[in-house]
Amino acid sequence: MKYLKVVSYIYLAVAAFFIVDGIINMQNGKNYIISFLFAGLAVFMFFFRMRFAKKQQNSGKDT
Repeated sequence: MKYLKVVSYIYLAVAAFFIVDGIINMQNGKNYIISFLFAGLAVFMFFFRMRFAKKQQNSGKDT
């Protein structure tokens, strides 16, 4: 289940993209709130996926 950890880091890359997009939109006077909301969601999903991967790894050791 290595792909679960890889997908988690993809969420961090998406968060970084939306943070940069939000900063650029903020400087141009455009709507930037939605970009920061998506960045926050991506960071949340990173921690959720990492926790889920850790649970899956630990449950595999028990059997």
